[in-house]
Amino acid sequence: MIKLRHLAAASAAVLTLAVGAPPASAQWIVYDPTNFGQNVLTAARELQQINNQITMLTNQATSLVNQARNLANLPMSTLTQLQSSIAQTQSLLGQAQNIAFNVQRIEQAYSTSYGSAAGTGSTTAMVANAQTRWQNSVAAFEDSLKVQAGVVGNIPTNSSAMTSLVTASQSATGALQAAQAGNQLLALQSQQLSDLVAVLSAKSRADALEQARTASAEAQGQQNYKTFSTRTGYQPGNVTMFSGN
Repeated sequence: MIKLRHLAAASAAVLTLAVGAPPASAQWIVYDPTNFGQNVLTAARELQQINNQITMLTNQATSLVNQARNLANLPMSTLTQLQSSIAQTQSLLGQAQNIAFNVQRIEQAYSTSYGSAAGTGSTTAMVANAQTRWQNSVAAFEDSLKVQAGVVGNIPTNSSAMTSLVTASQSATGALQAAQAGNQLLALQSQQLSDLVAVLSAKSRADALEQARTASAEAQGQQNYKTFSTRTGYQPGNVTMFSGN
């Protein structure tokens, strides 16, 4: 009986240990509010840093895009067109007849055909010089009309170029394009001023030659008057028509 009791007690103890004891692999989870809060704050700080980095990269990308726009060239250029117009006007000025836009040639012409030179030389020479001065004046007025016609012909081209440049300036995507459009507008204005100077120069040349011709004609007339007024007048004399026997 004593053995049975000891065996029963041992069996009960083993059963109690088998049922009541937790398995060896299982662990109890302990909740620590302080540690949990620190972990949340750490995660929040890391997330904020990531957001800051994303914002910085976005700003850098935007800055690069703006720099690319600022460095973009204007998709149009009127330089060739303006150079062609200027070359055309210069060509017309270079075609000046007889007395060109050259200081030495002007001095030479005035020393031989204008001013006091108009009243010197023989009658034949004075007539030839007067003819030369008249031809110079006619040619100068013709040259002036040609220059004026060429400049007027540039107006439609310049108007089209100005419209295109203003449109390009208003739709410029960056500072460089806006600056290039502005520079081309200034170049267009310079070309128009060059045309204006050419017209005024050609007109002034024609007027000056005509005034010089008029003054030379007066000088020549005075000289002719002196020449004829100093000649001996008619002297009557005896003329034998038939000889007598």
